[in-house]
This record gives sequence, structure tokens and C-alpha cells, in this order.
Amino acid sequence: MTTPVIPATPLPLIFGPFDPSGASNLPIDAVICARLGAHAGSVVTAIHVQDTARTETIQRLSPDLIDDQARCLLEDMAIGALKIGPQYDPETIAILAQIAADYSELPLVLQLGTPPTVPDLDDLDPEDTLGALLDLLLPQARVAVVDAGLPEHWAGLGLLSASGADNPIEALHELGVPHVLCTNSALSPDLNGLTLHTRGQASQRWPWPAPTVRVSDSESLLATILTCLLCQGQSPEAATQQAVTTATAMLERHFHPGMGQRLLLHTST
Repeated sequence: MTTPVIPATPLPLIFGPFDPSGASNLPIDAVICARLGAHAGSVVTAIHVQDTARTETIQRLSPDLIDDQARCLLEDMAIGALKIGPQYDPETIAILAQIAADYSELPLVLQLGTPPTVPDLDDLDPEDTLGALLDLLLPQARVAVVDAGLPEHWAGLGLLSASGADNPIEALHELGVPHVLCTNSALSPDLNGLTLHTRGQASQRWPWPAPTVRVSDSESLLATILTCLLCQGQSPEAATQQAVTTATAMLERHFHPGMGQRLLLHTST
């Protein structure tokens, strides 16, 4: 009797802040991966003090600690893809860029965003952090996930001028990322959705529900699902199509545990 071949469990590695409310980022990313049949390794880059309503403080971890933890996992496990979530300072971004360069064979999904306004980050210039993301990590990403309004805003600040491109999305392509998935993209005058911009190809568009959960970080949810699917060897285009379907279904199940936002419901009951 032939023994059936059991496919290897996908092993994504996720870098991001720890949200103790379970609303976003770690540890909820690991739960999402488990629902998709993957086992996520995690590298915490910052710790939030927050509830479901707001973030009060952010404690950044040392770049050396982040580097040590990441390399322990990468040298031990057959990691299949990387996700880098929100990052808050250029020093951490530089360490992550070196890790990504050392493991350049692994597809990287990069969540792009603007650093939050909290007192802990007052010593940092947000434009320096954004510049580090665009200069050091974006060129190494296979897919970038970003709110559609941010590239235009960054272009207005001159952060994309080095590319010499005619429009913000093309500027991101010129900086090195071949696929850009935009949320809150205008599909028509009264309808927003998702648009996948692939360099040298026609863009693909999908409607996106007006969710009551993860309203402010749908980019993180999509990036996590994409990372799991890239671990399975899917192309970015096929992975995006499936990620949209999967995320839309997930957003239908939610609950209200506290005084703030509703959260995704990941229990089986």
C-alpha cells in the first residue's frame, strides 16, 4: 500500500508589532495563518499598550534583539515567505532590510503605512521612517500592500521623486516592487475597492465590502493572507485573487468584546 504524500505545512515568518487586544498585527496574524493551514513564526518588533479603542504607548524593541530572533527562526525552519508589518523607526527597518537581503530567495510581502501619532515616537521624523521603508525595504518586496491615498500623499511630500516616474504607483514600481495592491481604490465615482497594479500589465480590480471590522488596517489582513499563499508557491496574481475572496469571507464574522472597535471572530463556534 502506497503511503499518501502529505504536503509540507506552509511556514510564513511575520515581523510586526504585538497588539495585545488581538485587533491587528501579532498575535492575530498567527491565528489567521493557522486558519489557512499555515504555521507562522513571529518576530515582534514593538509592543503596543492598547485596548480595542486606542493605542496608548508603543515600546520599540532593540534592532539587535529583532535580528537575533529572526535569524534563529530562519536558520531552524524552512520558512516559505516573509511579511513585514508596520515599522516605526529607520534603525529597525535597516535591520529588516539586511535580513530580507540575506534571504532574498523568500518572497516578501510589505505592508506600507504611515507611523501612528503617539508620544513614544515623538523623537522620530515620520518622513525619515517612510524614506527608509521606501529606500531599503520596498526594493526587496515581491508585493506591497498600501492604502491608495498614501502614494499620492508621499509623492506630494517629494518622497517618490527619486524614481522619476509620472505617477505614484509607477514610482513604486520604479523603486523595485513589481506588484502593488491598493486598498480604498476608486473603482467608480461611488465605489471603492482593491486594485492590483503589476508592472507592465493591466491592473486588476475587485469590489471590497464596507467592513465594520479592521477598517483601519485591511492592508495587514490582506498582507497576512497573501504571505500564506505565497508560501504555497502561488503567483502574486493568483494569491491576490484568493486573498480577496478569503478576506471577504473572514470579515463577515466579528464580535464586540470591549468599548472600541469590533474584532474578527476566529473561533469555530
